[in-house]
Amino acid sequence: MVLRVSRLRSLMRRADLTSMVSPAYYTAEMVRALPDDGNRYETVYGELLVTPSPRELHQRVLLRLLLELGNYLERNRVAALYSSPADISWGTDILVQPDLFVVDLEQARTGEWSRFKNLLLVIEVSSPHTTRYDRFTKRRLYQEVGVPLYWLVDCDERRVEIWTPRDVFPALESERLEWQPAGGPDPLAIEVQPLFRPL
Repeated sequence: MVLRVSRLRSLMRRADLTSMVSPAYYTAEMVRALPDDGNRYETVYGELLVTPSPRELHQRVLLRLLLELGNYLERNRVAALYSSPADISWGTDILVQPDLFVVDLEQARTGEWSRFKNLLLVIEVSSPHTTRYDRFTKRRLYQEVGVPLYWLVDCDERRVEIWTPRDVFPALESERLEWQPAGGPDPLAIEVQPLFRPL
């Protein structure tokens, strides 16, 4: 039985929202209609993913990655970098908001989230509340739609899982990340441990 949005809101107010998956089936449109209450709402094949506001470490690591990628793509204008919130969808029951993602320039120039289908790189910075979604639910989606490279940044382990569409297990990197998009004259190199340094 599908929960009404009002009933879902009531349940969410009483529940611990550190990680909630509703038994209802959600479309992208249903997720777009949910309240702007500080939580992130996504759906993957109808499963509702709800995550609270991220912790400070998540934001610090995300900002450092944003600066590294942003500077690289400013020098090498071969793709466009975005961060959430964003509405990325590959179907009526899919709506995700990757922490960071790089899009093919032709699609980026449309200025329409609905046209962003060829993500060249997706980065999720995991936190205790999002690890299961990021490692399993969203990772499998990114593989199925052919995202060529997915970095799952594990702040607690201080390393990055590197996934490609064919991988059954990730490569684990705790020293250096490299990425070279088509047309990029040289690869981007990011040292991993400095991403986690304290302020």
